[in-house]
This record gives sequence, structure tokens and C-alpha cells, in this order.
Amino acid sequence: MPNTVNYATQFGSILRELYGQRLTSDDLFHSNEDIQIINGKDLKIPDLTVSGYKDHSRGGDFNTGSISNTYQLVTLDHDRDIEFGVDPMDVDETNKVVAVANIHSRFEHTQAIPELDCYTYSKLYAEAVRAGVVVDTTALTAANILGKLDDDMVALADAGVPLDRVILYCTLAVKKLLKNADGIQRQLNVSDGGGIDRRVHTLDDIRKIQEVPSARFMTAFDFTNGYKKAATGKQINYILIDPEAQVSRVKYSYIKMFEPGSDSRTNDRYLYQNRRYNGTFAIDSLMKTGCRINAVATA
Repeated sequence: MPNTVNYATQFGSILRELYGQRLTSDDLFHSNEDIQIINGKDLKIPDLTVSGYKDHSRGGDFNTGSISNTYQLVTLDHDRDIEFGVDPMDVDETNKVVAVANIHSRFEHTQAIPELDCYTYSKLYAEAVRAGVVVDTTALTAANILGKLDDDMVALADAGVPLDRVILYCTLAVKKLLKNADGIQRQLNVSDGGGIDRRVHTLDDIRKIQEVPSARFMTAFDFTNGYKKAATGKQINYILIDPEAQVSRVKYSYIKMFEPGSDSRTNDRYLYQNRRYNGTFAIDSLMKTGCRINAVATA
């Protein structure tokens, strides 16, 4: 579709900072760093199983065990691109509001970063369900939130998951429930400046609590044109996960700006191109025991 350009009649070239542009799923892209996508679009995740001890017979031979080495094959599935053409006169006549640097900044803040969160969390949800994680649909309240999370953390710890690696991804509504949860003993420390800090920074032994905007924390999205909640999308309340139970990778990120006259395509216009190729996958042997989810029930 053609560009819609509003020409400036008053000076004002500085774009105001936007809300909510920070990537909240970044930690998921730094787990399992030994697993890299080098060639092709497929990723082979290794899984090694060994048998246990058997009774030893003194004076006899050692018992024979068994080894099984398999691979989980996954394929990158989120390949996205966009380009914008910018006429130099539009740059001049909008007092540089329509400039390539501004277009890039707005695209990253309002499209690229939120979409990466939306894809990552919705794909993580789908992968967890596929791997056998049972999604809890209990409606959360201040009275039951601590009990639900306690049960989840006990289940993770009982399965041998190191809680100091675990991250709680949750909506701000869930964070508020934690702040006001029944059973929490509160001690307010008022600083010399008069400030009161009531935030819940962490919970028991888990590594951190990461707030996620509720609009990015849905079970399904429609990526036909940008991103929006799919008709089947439901609200995720929290994901309690060991990041090592999954692999999230951006294989390819391309951002390029061509000056007017750079080639036959640009002619007398600027051309901005942006592409990103990424994927999120469960490690099946770890996900079922390394993840707990609470979400709104499907109608």
C-alpha cells in the first residue's frame, strides 16, 4: 500500500519516546549456548540416555549396559521481512520526521521487538503443550497465587530442576497478586527520601521474576500483517520455566539502508530493509518437567 505522509507545517522533528519497547524474552535466547544454527534452517538437539547399575558378581565380569543416542530435529519457522521506500523530498518537507533513522527506531520499538516477544511466548506455549506440559487454568487470586506457585516450584525441584535457573514470566496483574498475596509478611522500609518500595523482585529460590505486557502474553497470534492476537488466542498468566528446557535463536538479522541512486531499485529514494529469521523450540526431554504454565481456560 502507498505511504501516507503528513507534511510538517511547524518545526518539530524529535519523535517522542514510546512505551513498552523493551524485549522481555531476551533471557530465553541465551540458554543452551552450545546449540548453534550454523548451516541450513534445521537444528538437531542431542539426547543421550544410559542405563543404570546392576548387581556386581565378585570374581565375575562386569554387567553390560545400554546407551541410546538420539536427536530431536527442529526447523526455524519465523522468517520475516519488510522494506520502506522514502522520497528525499518527504524527508525535507516533513522536517526530517520521515527519515530513515526515525523509521528504523519506530519499526523496532512498535513492531520488531513486540513481535519477537509475541512469537516467542506463544511458540513456547505451543511447544510446552506438545511436549506434554499440562496447562493449569485455575483462576488466580491473592488467596491462591502463592499456593499455586509453591506447588509448581515443588514439582520442578522434585524433578531435579535447579530453581536458581528458573524464571517466572508473568503479567503485571499476576505481579500485583503476588504483591498482595495472602500469607506474605511485609516489612516496609521507608528511605530517607520518603520512598516506599513494595515490589516483589524474586520468589524463594527462583532466579528472577520477569513482567510481560499482557498483550504480548497470548497463546496464539496472527502474523499475517505485523502481529495481533489470533481469534483462538487466550491470556497466559504465567510461565515458570528453566530456560535450559528450550532453545530460542535468531539465526539471521539483516538491516540495511540504501542511499538514493545506490542501484536501479533505489533511483532517487532511500530504501530501508529489515529481515529477521528466528525460532523457539522445546527440548522434549526437559520441557515436561522443567516448565509450568497457568493460562485462561479455552472456551
